[in-house]
Amino acid sequence: MIHRPRRAGPAGRAVVLFLAALLPLLAGAGQAQAAGYRYWSFWDLDGDTWTYATQGPSVARPADGDVQGFRFAVSEESDDSAQPRGAADFDGICGQTPAKDGSKRVALVIDFGTTQDAPSGETPPAHRTAACARVAPDASSAEALASVAEPLRYDNSALLCAIAGYPQRGCGEQVSGTDTESGTGASAPGKETEGGSKDSSSSASEKAGKSGESGESGESGESGGPSLGLFAGIAVVALLGAAAFRQVRRRG
Repeated sequence: MIHRPRRAGPAGRAVVLFLAALLPLLAGAGQAQAAGYRYWSFWDLDGDTWTYATQGPSVARPADGDVQGFRFAVSEESDDSAQPRGAADFDGICGQTPAKDGSKRVALVIDFGTTQDAPSGETPPAHRTAACARVAPDASSAEALASVAEPLRYDNSALLCAIAGYPQRGCGEQVSGTDTESGTGASAPGKETEGGSKDSSSSASEKAGKSGESGESGESGESGGPSLGLFAGIAVVALLGAAAFRQVRRRG
């Protein structure tokens, strides 16, 4: 005798439909509460495009003519990190600094970020900064940065915490439910490498432009909490579930 599986009755189908509609909403609520990190990120300029650096500034050895950037912001992961803002090019930054034997020139763009991403009680410098560092041929990016943007601050793990004294406190701290400003990062989430940057295979925690340009463009006012649409969606699902339950009772 062949036993065929019993098909779910109206009540079972109603429960399945209810759960199927509710799960995406619950997943969205979890994503809305995702935590970010407040830190300086480190970038290389490739043509006209900023790419997330694969080495920390204390390890990277830029060549003469390179352009590198640092950006302070709150981001969840390196692939959504905020880039240094505005146009940048080597000639525009280092054009007035003549080449010299026994040295190299590195153009540095430092973007202090927005008031939205600043630690509580602190305000970022009003303008982005661009500087031409003339350093020894074997100097690291950290040494080039120190020559034009002191004081720098590092933590015990060599994570870059502050450039030109900003911010005064904190270092790569986790910020839950925070507003984040989206960018276009190139690397996947990764662990920090020496000097506070992250490699291309690893998670988020560090960051780091042209003088005279405003540092407040591109701020986002989005909240990290549950949205009104989420609550409305849950209410609709609840109503659908109640209607299905009444229908099952009538059929019973």
